[in-house]
Amino acid sequence: MTDLHNSYANARDKNIPLEITPVTGTIGAIVHGVELSGDLPAPVVQAIQAALVRHKVLFFRDQQHLTDQEHEDFAALLGDPVAHPTVPVAEGSRYLLELDSKEGYAASSWHTDVTFVDAYPKASILRALTIPEAGGDTQWANGETAYEGLPEVLRQLVNNLWATHTNLYDYAAILQSAPDGESAAKRIKEHRSVFASTVYETEHPVVRVHPVSGQRSLLLGHFVKQFVGLNATDSARLFQTLQDHITKPENVVRWRWREGDVAIWDNQSTQHRATADFGLQRRTLRRATISGEVPVGIDGRRSRTVRKEKAVQYEPA
Repeated sequence: MTDLHNSYANARDKNIPLEITPVTGTIGAIVHGVELSGDLPAPVVQAIQAALVRHKVLFFRDQQHLTDQEHEDFAALLGDPVAHPTVPVAEGSRYLLELDSKEGYAASSWHTDVTFVDAYPKASILRALTIPEAGGDTQWANGETAYEGLPEVLRQLVNNLWATHTNLYDYAAILQSAPDGESAAKRIKEHRSVFASTVYETEHPVVRVHPVSGQRSLLLGHFVKQFVGLNATDSARLFQTLQDHITKPENVVRWRWREGDVAIWDNQSTQHRATADFGLQRRTLRRATISGEVPVGIDGRRSRTVRKEKAVQYEPA
């Protein structure tokens, strides 16, 4: 007889001792009854880590008690917190990055955090401070189910493919909901001058092997500049084909934020994006990231940074 409980990828693992409700059939789960802090017992932390590998994104409601310090203390239970390589930390914090819409825009294209470096973060912990009355949801896509769902011909292609990731990209396209005109140009210039104050280029396998589960996932997102060995035109076409596959509805969960929510995601096997549909409403969140390992491809080769230099003057790639 078919076990209906285990008939879908995101089914709850009965061996994980947490009260969990899967959100979709492929990605995302709500964890009930846990108050996050730096004092969580080791068995609870281990269960959260296991659930993260299983469900890719975990959601915790009603965590308004968390201060910046407690956010950082909890993050330290999951690994070594690390600051963003180019963007300054939030005032008064050691590691937290503030994501503040200010004038109504967000990073509204699909990406995996900080893949322009080699050992990019293994996990991110995002805490909602100010949430729009409507809009501003975040979506995550599962790179593992995306890989598994590829036609065999495409799977054979990506198994041997590498891509160059960089923080020099088209900021105007990424910040597409910025105000029009001079203020938009100024905002984009300011963002670029900080985000790419040091220019990175790193070559990653398009198929990454997860260091815990051994599962294969597609590693792409908007930091991809070009596929190694392909010209820009062919790279763009193939990139769009693969991105469209990764982000199709069957691989995606969408979260409607409430103030006090915390989302934790496995940054080794997912992409995410904000939804920039909230006009001039304020949207403020703070994020901690946990240091990760250098990715390994199917053939055992490891990612490598090929460029790291202070920016002088440049145009978006």
